[in-house]
Amino acid sequence: MTMLARVLIIEDDKELSRLLQIDLRRNGYEAITASNGLEGLRLFQDSHPDLVVLDVALPLMNGMQVCQRIREVSDVPILMMTAHAVSEEEIAEGLNIGADEFMLKPLRNIEFHARVRALLRRAKTAENYPQTTQPTVYEDDYLVVDLGGRRVSVNGEEIRLTPTEFKLLATFVRHRGQVLTFQQLLEQVWGYEYTREHHYPRIYVSHLRRKIEPDIKNPTYIQNEYGVGYRFVGTAEA
Repeated sequence: MTMLARVLIIEDDKELSRLLQIDLRRNGYEAITASNGLEGLRLFQDSHPDLVVLDVALPLMNGMQVCQRIREVSDVPILMMTAHAVSEEEIAEGLNIGADEFMLKPLRNIEFHARVRALLRRAKTAENYPQTTQPTVYEDDYLVVDLGGRRVSVNGEEIRLTPTEFKLLATFVRHRGQVLTFQQLLEQVWGYEYTREHHYPRIYVSHLRRKIEPDIKNPTYIQNEYGVGYRFVGTAEA
């Protein structure tokens, strides 16, 4: 069987870690495990995984700290797991340090695999954005988005985006001036696995604005179409 991807599982619950590893291997993935945050970082540096499945509550170094350290050096997709319900504030905190996704334990097998596939697909799309006749660069005096080079600069300084953030911004840039509904964003950015996650566009757009907008309270680029969705407006078009 051809290996689909290498997945690093950082989880201190040995039974859950073992079950995830067996399940991923059964479905064609290479799966390696770490039982604490420090070991997870070491394995991340040694193994160069395509996806990290990361528990929030870990010994020696918690999941949020591990996520932050990984984001300093890599754009690899990170799926965080938590044993308690995740509030929008917690999702926002996770996004702020670079997480791509949260799942509530115990993990449901079908949903878990759907999210794994979606995250890997999203990362691949971000790295190899298809060449089309649509514009691949947006540029003004404040914001530069180079889709082909996967580079984003704000006020002259390059910023790091997660695969999800980049795909969201790329979708806006490719459809500049058009209203994108919440459902269209879910389908185009997250995939069909997420069509019921109606809160996702609002949370992720809010976070993306914090990275690219000159004034988050008065957005210049990503504008609300209340009750419908969002529209990307370049400064020359505003």
